[in-house]
Amino acid sequence: MRVKYLAALAAAAVLAAGLGIAFNQPTPAGAGTSTSVAQANPCAGANPCAGKVNPCAGANPCAGANPCASANPCAGANPCAGKANPCAGANPCAGANPCASANPCAGANKTAPLVYSDTNGLAIRGTDPVAYFTEGKPVQGNSQLEYEWNNATWKFSSPQNRALFISNPTAYAPQYGGYCAQALSEGNVVSTDPNAWKIVDDKLYLNYSPAVQQQWMQDIPGHIAQADAKWPKVLEGATVFQ
Repeated sequence: MRVKYLAALAAAAVLAAGLGIAFNQPTPAGAGTSTSVAQANPCAGANPCAGKVNPCAGANPCAGANPCASANPCAGANPCAGKANPCAGANPCAGANPCASANPCAGANKTAPLVYSDTNGLAIRGTDPVAYFTEGKPVQGNSQLEYEWNNATWKFSSPQNRALFISNPTAYAPQYGGYCAQALSEGNVVSTDPNAWKIVDDKLYLNYSPAVQQQWMQDIPGHIAQADAKWPKVLEGATVFQ
């Protein structure tokens, strides 16, 4: 009987050893009979985040295609490329974009007409230029007696005056294209009044008004010399003052 008991006890000891149970060892104070160390400390053991991809890792959320890294939005073919510089001599980058209009130099090369004419294209406002010489006064021309010269329409009071003008226009046409002689001496391009006239050395001179003519007559030779020096270059880029 004792032999059977010892055999059973030995068998139990072997089984207990295989299961990791130590007999006759006191249970630690406060420890439960069914709670493991890992369960007692929920933060113990392996890092709960271990193996997981860091949600902030990887590509920089601000990275990616640099919004400024692409082609310059203002780049591209030069709008002026291949175009002849219409403002040759002037800085092509100065002022308004030289390609911004059909003719970026429009106005820059503007020249006043060689002969002053009114809105109807009439020289001396339709007054007969020859009458100043033949009758000594301004005489209105006839619409039936006209002649085109220097891009203006000249009217005459008689067929004889028209014929005289056609034979030698420069002998009867007013000096400086019919612009104000006083203004021309000052470098200005100004319209004229047919009633403000004077013939000097067989040449017809007109002025803007009788009052302006009085200024001109204070030094006729001097004013003529000044105007002669400026004519006709003064027309370049000029705007006619009416």
